Amino acid sequence: MSLGMLALLQNRGLASLLQSSYKMTLLRNNVGIFTEQGGTIGWMVNNEGIVVVDTQFANSAAHVIEELKKKSAKPFRYLINTHHHGDHTGGNIVFKGIADHVIAHANCLINHRAVAAVQKSEDKQLFADTVFNKQWKTKLGSERINAQHFGAGHTNGDAVIHFENANIAHMGDLMFNRRFPFIDRNAGANISSWIMVLDKTLAKYDSDTLFIFGHSLDPEKVTGKKEDIKAMQNYLEKLLLFVGNQKKAGKSKEEILKATVIPGAEDFKGQGIERSLTAAYDELSS
Repeated sequence: MSLGMLALLQNRGLASLLQSSYKMTLLRNNVGIFTEQGGTIGWMVNNEGIVVVDTQFANSAAHVIEELKKKSAKPFRYLINTHHHGDHTGGNIVFKGIADHVIAHANCLINHRAVAAVQKSEDKQLFADTVFNKQWKTKLGSERINAQHFGAGHTNGDAVIHFENANIAHMGDLMFNRRFPFIDRNAGANISSWIMVLDKTLAKYDSDTLFIFGHSLDPEKVTGKKEDIKAMQNYLEKLLLFVGNQKKAGKSKEEILKATVIPGAEDFKGQGIERSLTAAYDELSS
């Protein structure tokens, strides 16, 4: 995504087109999701405190804080970002003075600062104060939380956040459920690596793991199981195969970008196929 597009995503007017009202949903073991505008927020409440994963935008962050305060008077111990994009970190600033710590992968912080510098929006951001390269973990009450970086995917700073006892894993934008994904090559995204990241995900978590997705074609289907991870992986594999075969056949980039479906992954739909095709073409050409 261009920096200009990121700026647009942080515009509330555009955000309001994504979803019009918010919803708190308990999944299991005091872990749930919040949906309103942008990437799905994860949350956990127990007798030791509150944890939030991603923040969408400032207005939705205020809503999730309000709702979580109704559930508990315990402090907000951790805010964890799955990656840096504005529809996942735009509400971080609302947690200033509320969350004890902000956690993110080291590259997430680098990308977050770089975008903010270009937009001259540093004063509207709350950056991570605690970063990790491979893994960060903690225990809060009865829950163990593990943030894992498996490699470059949607960006070079994605993390999967696993609530181990609840066995719920927030995938951030490593998962677009049946929706054409955004592949941010400017922030280190790599499709071939993303496929391997999903392999590692499938190997690490078990058949009972419930996954939270960053986005979904059907806004009601932002959680799912391993078969959904496999569908995302299949999309990425078929994307590279299709673009590679088109290039070998002598098709120009402009001709390839006219495609409206990825053969073998027809279940992925929506807007933005050109972004996927462009990312695949550029990756195969580099």
